[in-house]
Amino acid sequence: MSDISDSEANQPSSPRPPRPDAPAASTSAQAPTAAQQQAQQAAQQAPHPAYSPPPLDTPWAQTWRLLGARFKAMSDKAGRRIMQRTLKIGISARIFHPETGAKGLRGKTLQYLEESIAQWVMSRDVLVFMIPTVNTNGLVHPSNIRLRDYAKHLDGLVLQGGADVSPQSYAEAATRPEWNGDRVRDMYELELLHEFIEAGKPVLGICRGCQLINVAFGGSLYQDIATDVPAAIAHVNDLYDSNYHELKFPPGSTLASLVNTQNAVVNSIHHQAVKDLGRDLSVEAVSGTDNIVEAIRYRKAPFVMGLQWHPEFHRAGGPELLDCMPILDSFLRTARETRF
Repeated sequence: MSDISDSEANQPSSPRPPRPDAPAASTSAQAPTAAQQQAQQAAQQAPHPAYSPPPLDTPWAQTWRLLGARFKAMSDKAGRRIMQRTLKIGISARIFHPETGAKGLRGKTLQYLEESIAQWVMSRDVLVFMIPTVNTNGLVHPSNIRLRDYAKHLDGLVLQGGADVSPQSYAEAATRPEWNGDRVRDMYELELLHEFIEAGKPVLGICRGCQLINVAFGGSLYQDIATDVPAAIAHVNDLYDSNYHELKFPPGSTLASLVNTQNAVVNSIHHQAVKDLGRDLSVEAVSGTDNIVEAIRYRKAPFVMGLQWHPEFHRAGGPELLDCMPILDSFLRTARETRF
């Protein structure tokens, strides 16, 4: 039961007197006038001084614009110089091993470059350097130079043709003594190939170089085409670089789109060829009648390609031979794009 009657509850309450210790009401607590509201809104809408953009015509702003323009101009100029710098292409060395009992140079280890391959690459106005083997354990002339140093400072690698790839390099024994190959050169070029791929630089393998790329990725070779594939055409004879055969491109060949043809004629100067294809490699071309592999490509790099024929001999061979300059141009274009 309530202590307040209904009549008392319905009576309006009178204001209570202020407490003696309560502060007097401030006039600022009163509702703001219309003029005061407009002033507050204007103050809120005005930009804070800390976020005001600096005047564009101040000395500091002009200095920053000038410095920014000069930096951009210098960057553009440096970029043009890098892109226009003459390419430096390395070519692996052929190795002549000392002959037993020979005197003079024949008794020394020689490393050399076949002229035609150098002239072919230089025809696009690039610098060519033969890359020698390195021997950090040499007793006479030790050096700290590594093959990776060449991969770092050169823009691309060409593996030139020459001696057979040793069967030891793909875990086989030579079926005949004359097919032992050059194991020393294999080890040197396999390391060289690895270093250029690790550096992201393009690689073009010619003849032996094509076979070496296949071996580098776990593939194997026919030690002698005539022996291992009796039905094959003659891929080497006394005509040397005048021995020709037709070329076919399998569906999806990037090489076919590069040279813009589906039928071609190339020279043939090899008695070994790709047998089991290495990992991550694709066949880009085969010989026209016996399907011997004539070109391969490593799929996990911008440009690592092997050609079984010798493109450096084609222009002198006549117009009926495949124009291989688009292949060289693609190789050099990749070298420019990956030189950074």
